[in-house]
Amino acid sequence: MLLFTIIIPLYNKADYIENTIQSVLNQTYNNYEIIIINDGSNDESVAKVASINDNRILIYHQKNQGVSVARNYGIEKSKGSLIAFLDADDFWFPNHLEELANLYLRFPNCGMYCSRYKIKTAKNHFLVPHHNGIKNSYSGIVENYFFSNIPFRITWTSCLAIPKEILNNNGGFIPGVTNGQDLELWTKLGISHPVAITNKITAIYNFDIPNSLAKNNVNRMKLMDFDQFKIYEENNTDLKKFLDIYRMEYGLRYYTFGYKDEMNYYLKDVSPKNLNLKIRFLLMLPSFYLRLFLKFKHNLKKVGLNFTIYN
Repeated sequence: MLLFTIIIPLYNKADYIENTIQSVLNQTYNNYEIIIINDGSNDESVAKVASINDNRILIYHQKNQGVSVARNYGIEKSKGSLIAFLDADDFWFPNHLEELANLYLRFPNCGMYCSRYKIKTAKNHFLVPHHNGIKNSYSGIVENYFFSNIPFRITWTSCLAIPKEILNNNGGFIPGVTNGQDLELWTKLGISHPVAITNKITAIYNFDIPNSLAKNNVNRMKLMDFDQFKIYEENNTDLKKFLDIYRMEYGLRYYTFGYKDEMNYYLKDVSPKNLNLKIRFLLMLPSFYLRLFLKFKHNLKKVGLNFTIYN
């Protein structure tokens, strides 16, 4: 029986896709299929995939509809018991699937299985994420998922695997959500299922400045519906704090580019105790200074310096 289906959404990643696929083909664990969903690419991405001769690679085509629809299509076509996601510009070390398979065998009743990862911020600079209350040496079920999902997320999309049945039961990704579509689904699963984590770094997330930093793209963002989680937040202060961080992030992003109504919409539900002095100070500044601050923060990240304003 096939254990893993690896789903790779593909849209104009000709410079990366060969290296990404090769990182899968180099896995020490071989019970998998690779499903690539070409989301209307108009560069050489598809030709690069076609040049790789391996019968485990299946490619399907759709008009450009976004990553949520592409991933859902891949889930529909999958035959594996576990779905592992991989973005077309990320990378797995050879032990990635083996570590997740072992975790699944040890804890078969979890909703998400996660490896450790590092973030490539520039050519020679990496960040190694850490999680509240979880030692680097720990491997097992996460005691308090939302508490430990700060300051870095445990469930980064290219480091996890999820039982197909659980994805189907939760409706997959919401089409049309253009920012945070993975955050929404991982939050649903984190509320209702245990989460397990390895103690091995097995993946690299290639960080770059997202398109949403541009003013015109910020105004076109379609975000997840936070209201769906309000009933759960009432009884879970760690979930509330976790989601408030993203309410603040989106609110600040809108304010940075002059969209005060959108800012107020997201900040109105933030608990005052989660709105720290750093956030309050930034909201007192003209948005021009926030744009400079944001560029400065991303430039620091590229040379290996990272900080957060949310703690």
